[in-house]
Amino acid sequence: MSIDPLLSIMDKLEKMHKSLLKLSYHKTELIKVGDMDGLDQMLKDEQAHIAAISQLEQQRQKMVTDYLGAKGIAPSGLATVADVMEAADELQEKEKLEEVRKRLMLVIDRLKNQNDLNQKMIFQSLQFVNMTLDLLRPQPDQINYSKTQSRGNRMQQTHFDSQA
Repeated sequence: MSIDPLLSIMDKLEKMHKSLLKLSYHKTELIKVGDMDGLDQMLKDEQAHIAAISQLEQQRQKMVTDYLGAKGIAPSGLATVADVMEAADELQEKEKLEEVRKRLMLVIDRLKNQNDLNQKMIFQSLQFVNMTLDLLRPQPDQINYSKTQSRGNRMQQTHFDSQA
């Protein structure tokens, strides 16, 4: 059995992840300028990418399982590309798989880092909004523990006898 269909799926996964990474970079810019409508549309675009990536990932898993099954290997747990690399007969196939796997992992790592940055920026924006709201809300007056009390027009001082 050939690994070409698996390589094709992994190339498609890499392209989809690169596209998602571009969206993530664009999201960073939208967060910087505070474009809420743009962020809303961005979330919809990301959801579409994630759905496509999920379908490709299912196809990849099926191809890996099929390849290992054709080689007479029953994978324990979730079959991975590393399992296919071990089962591949030709060195050239192993090298191709390793190359595609490294590229995909690199893009996924960059995507993860960019998403972490976006998450931190959103958290800081939320903190700023909460701080601004706290400054704008009226603070309740202290009712207890005041030195003076007003009754009518005259002021009375309260005394606490600590020796009582």
